[in-house]
Order: sequence, then C-alpha cells, then structure tokens
Amino acid sequence: MDWNYIIVGGGSAGSVLANRLSAQSSNKVLLLEAGMDTPHGKVPAAILDSYPGTAYLNPAFTWNKLKVSTEVIPHNQPNAARPPLRTYEQARVLGGGSSINGQLANRGAPTDYDEWHARGATGWNWGNVLPFFKKVERDMDFDGPWHGNEGRIPVRRIFPDLWPEHAKAAAETFKAAGHKFLIDQNAEFEDGYFPITISNAYERRVSAAIGYLDPGTRMRENLTISTGTQVTALQFDGLRCIGVNALVDGRPMEFRGREVILSSGAIHSPAHLLRAGIGPAGHLRDLGIEVRAAVPGVGQRLQDHPAVAVAAFIKPHARIIHDYSRRHIYLALRYSSHLDGIPPGDMFTVVTNKTSWHAVGEQIGSFIITVYKTYSETGEVNLASRDWRDEPIVDFNLLSDQRDLERMMDGVRRFGAMHLTPTMQAVTTDPFPASYSDKVRQVGLVSKKNKWITDALAKALDGPPALRSYLIRNLIMEGVTLEGLMRDDEQLEAFVRKAAVGVWHASCTCRMGSEEDPMAVTDPAGRVRAVDGLRVVDASIFPVVPCANTNFPVLMTAEKCADAILAGA
Repeated sequence: MDWNYIIVGGGSAGSVLANRLSAQSSNKVLLLEAGMDTPHGKVPAAILDSYPGTAYLNPAFTWNKLKVSTEVIPHNQPNAARPPLRTYEQARVLGGGSSINGQLANRGAPTDYDEWHARGATGWNWGNVLPFFKKVERDMDFDGPWHGNEGRIPVRRIFPDLWPEHAKAAAETFKAAGHKFLIDQNAEFEDGYFPITISNAYERRVSAAIGYLDPGTRMRENLTISTGTQVTALQFDGLRCIGVNALVDGRPMEFRGREVILSSGAIHSPAHLLRAGIGPAGHLRDLGIEVRAAVPGVGQRLQDHPAVAVAAFIKPHARIIHDYSRRHIYLALRYSSHLDGIPPGDMFTVVTNKTSWHAVGEQIGSFIITVYKTYSETGEVNLASRDWRDEPIVDFNLLSDQRDLERMMDGVRRFGAMHLTPTMQAVTTDPFPASYSDKVRQVGLVSKKNKWITDALAKALDGPPALRSYLIRNLIMEGVTLEGLMRDDEQLEAFVRKAAVGVWHASCTCRMGSEEDPMAVTDPAGRVRAVDGLRVVDASIFPVVPCANTNFPVLMTAEKCADAILAGA
C-alpha cells in the first residue's frame, strides 16, 4: 500500500484529519481535494474577507451544477407537480465550507449530543464531545471550563459597543420582548440574545485549511495534499476498500491505501458509497450497479435547518458599518418554542445588518428565522445515474414534519411583529417577507453587471419614500406582503412552504449508530458497515443535525474520529 490513509475531501473534516493523522510520523497521509489550494500567503482575498458574501456565491469556490429540491409536497396534494429545483452551493475549495461560510462558531445544545448517544452513537454524549470542541478552538475572549485556548481555530465576538444602530435596535427589541442578554453563547446553554461567536481573528477568516494546514503542517514529509483532484471511484478487493481512482488536473490516476476516509460532505460522501455499490439494494439495482453491500441507510434521512426571513430597508444612519469590521451579523437570538416534547433552545434567529455584497444588500437588513431542532427526516440523496460526472438527486423535504412548519410560521409572526415596534421602525422602513429565491441568488453573484444594476437601484431606494416602497413591492418582494401573512394563516403557510430553504447544513446521510439499527451506515468511529478499510468522517455521520451551524460540530467530529483512529479504534 502506498498510503496509510487516503482522505477524500479537503473540507473542514478533511483538513482536521490530515493534520492529526500525519502528526504521527509513521502514517503516510494523502489528502485529495477537488477544488483549489489555499496555502499561506496565497489565500484569495474573498476567502480571507471577514464578510463572507464575496466567497459563498463565488463560482471559483463552489460546485456550480448541483440543484436540489427543498419543498415537500403536502400530504393532501399527492398529485401536485414536483417542486422547483434550487441551486445549492457546496464548497469546492480547500477548507470546504469553512472557506466560504458565515464563520459562525456555535456548538449546539448538550441535548443534541445526548440524543446522538441515545440513538446508538455510543460515546458521543455531551460530556464526551465537549473536550473535542475545546480542542478545536482558541477563544480570544473567554477562559474557563467551557472554552479552549490552545486550538487551531481562533474564535471571538464583536461586543455591543461596536454594533451598528440596526443591530443595537434589534437587541433592544429582543430585550423588550423579555429575552435575556448572554455575553457568551458557548457557555451554559440557555435562551437569550448574544454577540455571535465567529471563527475569525483580526478581521480575517480562519478556515479549517488555514488553521489546520498551516505551513508547519504542510512541511511534514508524510503528508501530501493533492488539489484539483476529483475522485471518480472507490477501488475494492472484495469487501475491502483498497484505494481510489481520480482525475488530477484532468489526468487519470490511481491511489492505493490501507484505509480510505470519505470527507466529502453529506451529499457527495453518500454518492461515493452508492456508486461503489454500498447502499439501498433496490436503488442500486435500478441503476444497474452491482450491490457490494446492502446498507439501506446510505443517502437516507437527509437533514438541514429550514429558514425564512423577515427583512426591511435600513435607514442610512443605522446601516453604517465602521472600518473596524466588515461583518454582516453581529448578534443572534436563541429561544424556545415550548412545544410539547421539544427541548429548549430549538429556535435560532440571526440579525443581518446587510444581506449581500452589493449596494442594495447594504440597504436591507433581516431577521433570519431558523428551526434549529428540526424533526424533518425524510430527505434523500440518490444517484441520477452510475456516472460520477452526474450530480446526485437531492430532495431535502424541508418542513415534512408538522412541528417544523408550525414553528416556522410562528417565527414569521413573531419577528414580523418585532419589525412593527417603534424601536425597529426608528431604524427601518418597509418590512417584508423575504426568501432566498433564484432571482435573489442571481443578483447576488459577484459580477460587474450586478454591481451596475444594484448601484442604480440603491440610489433609487435612498430616494423618496413612495418610490422606495414601490420598488421594494415590485422588484424585491415575492408577491406577498407582511401584513397579509400576519393576518392570514393559509397565506402564511403557503409562503413558508415555498420560501423555506436550507442554510447549507446538509447532514445525516451516513448516520452513526449501533449494530442493531438497520439504518445506521457507520459505527461510532465512522467505519462503514459491511465493508473494511472505509470510513466516513463529516456531517454525513451525524445521527441528527445539532442546534448549530454545522462547521464547528464537523470540526469536533473530525477531532474525535482522528483520536479514535490513532487509538486503533
């Protein structure tokens, strides 16, 4: 064997694994990444930018052809047309999502990980994962039992005295609604509003690649990083994975290893397994793929956090972002729906002080309302064909659980009402329900044409109030009004079902579980059921998606799995 470990995917998990496994000099480690490299001194400015809007819609850093369905067909409309497909950006760059995401560094609730353990991921309860969260981070603000100070990812907060007026008004509105101010969201888990914790130092992003694949790590003779490398197939000898086939800058190559670790994310990791004949037998046979191992859970129970937004035009005095920060999110609110049987802290709302990189984006602020404890588990990743060049078929089926729908509707009512308070009206006008439609996405792509269009529109929006209201109603809104949604539940449900999108937290398609769970794909050390020499380590193996942006849970997962691998698990 040429390599001890071949890691397929250089995102957050892959970067951690490459660092930790190669720290043992006897291990020869190969890291394969389809996207571009981001070495020290050559990290693109858009990735380093503390404001992520110039990175996550940049086609240089994403898979550009992936289309997904997010909307679920209501049970009372079985003959309804298939919902329209949406573009779903997935990172294609070293560092993965951590190179393009919003840099939110939250961990989730202790109850999340206790549920992981209860679902068969033995040893993944809160007490066992907290040390690995601490191992990831270098907290620049706080010390104590909840924080790490020696990790490779710095975390910090921007405190209220430096917030723009729009953010300060939102905080006052939360306080008036009875919510508690928390100085530290990652200390004891409780409801309240707080400065968000970000993976960012001195106004620069610190991705997993920057933090874990630093110059010293890259100098290790036993670590090779191959970017521009697309894995096309897994190689097997019977039921043992022995390597991969890949295209390196378009040239076909083979790599052999003792163990292959898939870290390609919750959409592409299961796709690799399915093409290798590991998955639901019926689906594989339908595509003419020989069944190597019948593992029915592969690609099943896909989850994401559904979100909608209530937005408004920010008055000029409230939208000022000072020279000390280019951030667009300063604070968030964690709150409980108090529905029966749902743990506390199940809802999460961030306050955005701008919604895009362009001039119009700088004029629009929003409450992004997200169901963080989601119960919708009917999403799927399937293959369109056996050809690796075809993107998989992805159906998220967001809001398929009635509890998720009810909480999303309540969130629109709740934050719509907040926009109508005197405090928010002092800093905003023209509130409206918003969605991340393909029209919004197209205008959000970084281009000279979009800059010209939005510069012109922004000047008009800063003009007479009547003109602004007309333009927002006819060019920005999606045909529904906030007033209409607040008074008509049927209209509100229709809007939420159509507008809800996932927030790029795809998870759970290769879930960890016990041997007794027929839908478990991996064991608690990431080893794939029924085959040898193959693991999955990324958000795929989450038993349920935690109440958090998924980057830090992925980093924690990779740290914990690396520890298990080095210990011989």
